[in-house]
Amino acid sequence: MGTGQRRKATYADLEAVPPHLVAELVDGELYTSPRPASPHVFAHGALHHELYGPFSLGRGGPGGWLILSEPELHLGEDVLVPDIAGWRRERMPVMPEVVGFTLAPDWVCEVLSPSTEVLDREKKMKVYAREGVRHLWLVDPLRRALEVYALDGGHWKTLGTHAGQAYVHAEPFTPLRLELGLLWQR
Repeated sequence: MGTGQRRKATYADLEAVPPHLVAELVDGELYTSPRPASPHVFAHGALHHELYGPFSLGRGGPGGWLILSEPELHLGEDVLVPDIAGWRRERMPVMPEVVGFTLAPDWVCEVLSPSTEVLDREKKMKVYAREGVRHLWLVDPLRRALEVYALDGGHWKTLGTHAGQAYVHAEPFTPLRLELGLLWQR
């Protein structure tokens, strides 16, 4: 390698990261971040709970989805770990027994933390768009806000920003009347 060139990070580099860190590969770079703080964990858990029953299990909702918490996505050379991801059952009728999913989800949710917000908003959103993820949510527990995006012509289109204690019907889960107040630590 010449001066100024960096070695491209590999999956072996990711595997060498200590287990107390979250590791991802984006654009040939290894990104590590500490486990999230309590507002992040609370919002993540509450949102997963609200979606899992009606959409993964069909309890009180339409079903038709596989919703997973922190799946490892192998998208080209990138390895991402969204907070929550969902696949429509017609695209993934049976969950494969794998460490890393190579089929891009239909929906991803990133819960923002001060240490990960730039990575989530910039590099990861580009990868999700490149791979054809149709819906993206960004949840900001510190601002108490939900940003809803849809992929339109390979670019993210903002469908809405909702905050505070609002009740929301957000794509792709519009049958659900999501009470945002449930996501914020009390």
